[in-house]
Amino acid sequence: MDLTELRERIDAIDAQIAGLFEQRMDICGQVAEYKISVGKNVFDKSREAEKLAKIRALAHNEFNGFCLVELFEQIMSMSRKLQYRLLMESGRLEALPFIGVDRLERSKARVVFQGAEGAYSQAAMMRFFGDSVDSFHVDAFRDAMDAIEEGSADFAVLPIENSTAGIVSEIYDLLQEYENYIVGEQIIKIEHCLLGVPGAKLEDIRTVCSHPQSLMQSSRYLSLHDWRQISMQNNAFAAKKVADEQDRSQAAIASEHAGEIYGLEVLQRKVNHSGTNSTRFIIVSGRKIFQKDAKKISLCFEVPHESGSLYHILSHFIYNNLNMTKIESRPIEDRNWEYRFFIDFEGNLADSAVKNALRGLREEARNMKILGNY
Repeated sequence: MDLTELRERIDAIDAQIAGLFEQRMDICGQVAEYKISVGKNVFDKSREAEKLAKIRALAHNEFNGFCLVELFEQIMSMSRKLQYRLLMESGRLEALPFIGVDRLERSKARVVFQGAEGAYSQAAMMRFFGDSVDSFHVDAFRDAMDAIEEGSADFAVLPIENSTAGIVSEIYDLLQEYENYIVGEQIIKIEHCLLGVPGAKLEDIRTVCSHPQSLMQSSRYLSLHDWRQISMQNNAFAAKKVADEQDRSQAAIASEHAGEIYGLEVLQRKVNHSGTNSTRFIIVSGRKIFQKDAKKISLCFEVPHESGSLYHILSHFIYNNLNMTKIESRPIEDRNWEYRFFIDFEGNLADSAVKNALRGLREEARNMKILGNY
């Protein structure tokens, strides 16, 4: 046979496959109607595993068996998505425990930020809530989460990601641990300065203090000098240390605003090597609320430690035409080589496509948690 004839035969077989696929999906719709009537879950893992084993046994060689399993995993995944859609259309989807609000109550809010006066977190807070915000600061990220949980603060402002240094991993872990939720975000451009006590000159400096990420972001500048580097919990703490000790040989890398607060002089501006360096801060609340015009959703989940599990979970975003903008993974404590995934995607909790995707994720993923819509 020539190539044209072979292709014609493939086309004829494909037409049969397409017809059989539509018949199968029609029956899957009837299965969904039955499950709706009796309240049965869509996802039945043991039934699917049994089905795939039978399919593999139908193949005439090992390679075809592997391919058939992969094909039918996709077919069954499409079947589940059809059933989730029919569940949603029937009104049987569980209501999400989040309340839509027209706006966040900012004017009377009490807000906590991590660090000290002059921290970038404070700048983000003031940008989001206004200069007259009622606020206080704590030493650690966990302290900020505790402040919301115990009711001493309505909101917390926490850094979650820097454009050059990457994620703040501790924040991801705390979001999973606490029943606190993201309700907003604020991006702040980072412009580090080298700060010293009044009268100090560059040639006096022997030691530089700052947060580890700020030291890394300024590494090119620091490599030009033979200075000892000290990591600190926060840039503002570093500025305060230099101001308190009044040692001309010490300098801090922090914002110019921090220098103004602690009475330090700018020895060098823009010591960070990236001119586009920015940090994204999240606004966290203890209430399950979201603004009705929110456009981004964050969630986390775990998947079975087996081949293809993450691929099948992510297919819910594709099927529902949702744009995933970020994915991160964090190791799960006390479970070696297993990971929790954190995802950001575009959408609103009131959207039907989002509800459909979340229903599938809730049934097929482990420990799925919506972290916020903002």
